[in-house]
Amino acid sequence: MLKDFTPRLYQETILATSASKNTLVVLPTGMGKTAVSMMLASQRFSQYPNSKVLVLAPTRPLVEQHIETFRKHMDISEEKFAVFTGFVKPEKRAELWKSSKVIFSTPQGLENDIISGRIDLEEVSLIVFDEAHRAVGDYAYVFVAKQYNKKADFPRILALTASPGSDLEKIQEVTGNLFIESVELRTEDDPDVKPYIQEVELVWKKVALPKPFEEIQKLLKELLKARLEKLKKRGVLQRKNIDFVSKMDLLKLQAEVRGKAMSAGKDFVLWNAVSVLAEIMKIQHGLELLETQGVFALNEYLSKIQKDGQSSKTKAVKNIVADPGFRTILIKSQAMQDKGFQHPKLIELQKLIEKSVNKDPNTKIMVFNQYRDNAHNITEILNGLKGCSAKLFVGQSKKGLTGMSQKQQKQMLDEFREGKFNILVATSVGEEGLDIPKVDEVIFFEPIPSAIRTIQRKGRTGRLEKGKVTILMTENTRDEGYRWSAHHKEKRMYRNLKEINSKLVLKDASQKELSNYERPKEKVKIFADHRERASGVIRELMDLDAEIKLEQLGTADYLLSSRCGVEFKKTDDFVNSIIDGRLLEQIKQLKKSFERPVIIIEGEENIFSLRNIHPNAINGMLATIAVSYGIPTLFTKNQKETASLLSTIAKREQEETGKNFSPHSEKKSATLREQQEYVISALPDVGPNLAKELLKRFKTVKKIANAKHERLKKIKKIGDKKAKKIRELFESDYEEF
Repeated sequence: MLKDFTPRLYQETILATSASKNTLVVLPTGMGKTAVSMMLASQRFSQYPNSKVLVLAPTRPLVEQHIETFRKHMDISEEKFAVFTGFVKPEKRAELWKSSKVIFSTPQGLENDIISGRIDLEEVSLIVFDEAHRAVGDYAYVFVAKQYNKKADFPRILALTASPGSDLEKIQEVTGNLFIESVELRTEDDPDVKPYIQEVELVWKKVALPKPFEEIQKLLKELLKARLEKLKKRGVLQRKNIDFVSKMDLLKLQAEVRGKAMSAGKDFVLWNAVSVLAEIMKIQHGLELLETQGVFALNEYLSKIQKDGQSSKTKAVKNIVADPGFRTILIKSQAMQDKGFQHPKLIELQKLIEKSVNKDPNTKIMVFNQYRDNAHNITEILNGLKGCSAKLFVGQSKKGLTGMSQKQQKQMLDEFREGKFNILVATSVGEEGLDIPKVDEVIFFEPIPSAIRTIQRKGRTGRLEKGKVTILMTENTRDEGYRWSAHHKEKRMYRNLKEINSKLVLKDASQKELSNYERPKEKVKIFADHRERASGVIRELMDLDAEIKLEQLGTADYLLSSRCGVEFKKTDDFVNSIIDGRLLEQIKQLKKSFERPVIIIEGEENIFSLRNIHPNAINGMLATIAVSYGIPTLFTKNQKETASLLSTIAKREQEETGKNFSPHSEKKSATLREQQEYVISALPDVGPNLAKELLKRFKTVKKIANAKHERLKKIKKIGDKKAKKIRELFESDYEEF
């Protein structure tokens, strides 16, 4: 099935393993991980001709790269390939799934398709997880792998990464979550890989912090030390030397103190320590910006804090802004920026780029900077240099900042590849998996303490020809600490991977789980509001083999039987809904709609310490729910407990009332008005509030059913698409399966 492709020896060796076992493949960037997945896909098709292959990648540009490679080298007709991203409608994805052989997808959309039952994993003979190091925590890879391993008739998993991480526990988590049975590791020093590795020159360029920078550095450290002293006096920070406390230590202390404060209730010392730690984190971030980025980045950050201090109710922000030391630093940094002071790394960067461009005007350079504001400033400065054309490559919009859509990202990479500009300034979005065949030089504006990100940055060059990596570093700052942190983590990662078979507990394919021999249990059916689909509770319910139906529910978040509806709230949302008055109305609707309503509150936080609300107000609401409305309120610690509780209630209910129920069944004691609202709320994308608007305008259900497309569009919040969906529902023939 392959064409115009000659495999390398190490790729054939890896294929031999991955053909018989779920395999994690660790290969240097640019060494053909996608080719291995393509070879294995061909092998699985020869073994299972009627099966499908699923290739997953974290971003749309990566998905596009994979499909381009498969199209080029796999002898399969074009219509048998399909791309699933957020831009493809769910209904279209369901159609494409039926007709396609190889599907390329981002994991989040696929997760929703699995929950909704639009796709069937039984017929998939291979899933490829690109950038497999992401398969930790709640990332969608974990859920997809679990469902696939459970449902597929002939499962095979291929996981690909250049760097799975330095922490043995994390590597173990990745291999466990992806049901890995074998690991194939190749480094640049392995004899079968070495002939294909291009030489990459690594240069560390050290610079010294100028005196005006050192003056601001000293002032920031004084602000920091004063707050650390305060914590030490109160016994919160227990260490002799407070001249340097790492960011990691501060984050651990912050989590520990916050946990104690929540358990202790109104303990002034602990809550004050929480606030002081928030101040410390902000000051330390400012110090990092000064040392590693420059006065432009620092001044942008300090100005934002000052602006927030005028309107924010956060005590930490107000305290910093009120500190005379903060005002001195802000004035000094603004004065330095006005005088055009540049960080010595920025000066060095311009020299390096001018030298490279003068030597070869066609050279391609990538500059990495992890702060978007500073990356934007760098781009503007580089565009002022002779022979330089720079563009900023960033992720999607966040926190009010402008960003790039994935379509724009792909277009920019194509232009860079074609030589329409010669310098790509990228934030972290440029680190992972991008296929840029020829980058002559990569420049790190700062060292980063992550082995994974360091390896990925370096891997942007030296793919087809000799490359160069230059890392800028400010002496006697956290830059030095980050350099050695990344170095030791990278060494530890390769050391752990080489000893992986003795250290890691890998899945044994020969051992069948007991569940494989058990008789399948009858599934409970649970209707969930479609807004809950991103919830971890849905994923946990799927793991419990519940049959999930996503619907637009007018009342309740989960429907467990014809008479039992559940309003689900996290602890913070429960408290917030008391404050803003939502909760009482929700309780009334819940009681009116169901014979056996239930409220579930999830979270380990103490609800009495979440907001500045008197405990009597919370107790009063709990009493109202239990006594006035007779609704039981149940508490769970996490999504696993919530899912287990929902499943248990659903099982008991459905044993009594049966599984033949629907969100659009007749409601308990419904008045005519309520029935009318309920019928209309079931229309596509309508819901309870819009249903009332429609009934106010048209008066009867019949008139709404007969309303023309143009009349429906005149209703506020009903656009062209929504009107079409409503007309389609009323006018389409019923098709019996």
